[in-house]
Amino acid sequence: MFIQTELTPNPKTVKFIPGEEVSPIKSINFMNINEASSSPLAKKLFLVDGVNSIFLGTDFISITKDENVDWQELKPLILSQIMQHYMSGDKVIEEVKEEAKAVLSEEDKEIAIQIEDLLETRVRPSVASHGGDIVFHSYSEGIVELEMRGACSGCPSSMATLKMGVENMLKHYIPEIMEVKEV
Repeated sequence: MFIQTELTPNPKTVKFIPGEEVSPIKSINFMNINEASSSPLAKKLFLVDGVNSIFLGTDFISITKDENVDWQELKPLILSQIMQHYMSGDKVIEEVKEEAKAVLSEEDKEIAIQIEDLLETRVRPSVASHGGDIVFHSYSEGIVELEMRGACSGCPSSMATLKMGVENMLKHYIPEIMEVKEV
């Protein structure tokens, strides 16, 4: 098994590409081992000293490290855990809990659908290429709440991407939008 690695715009995050499906349903972010109870792979990766957070995309794993650890020390340990996991035949994710959706008015529902469509087709592919994801949380009274995950969470350029890129694009296509906020 050959696992590719890619640097991301976030110097604390590296993208690992195993060449196989990672998250079969949706992207999932784990901030600690307790949150990783549904993922045998994430649990194994958190056992590597220096791993701060794990993001599972459809075909990649983004790992964010602690500030005081060097990638040259960390990469071989992470690659070993990923390879052992895939060789074992264990599932990457055992269960995925669906998040509760907010109740929206008919007009807000239509706008929310447009927002999700634009994020899916115009934003998510670019963000995924950098080892992250952008997740729609809510829309109400002109305010869109989005969450940056994976390599994009905590990235020095993520706020510029959110405000200058995503906000401007959404305002262009959906005039009702006044502001985009990160949650």
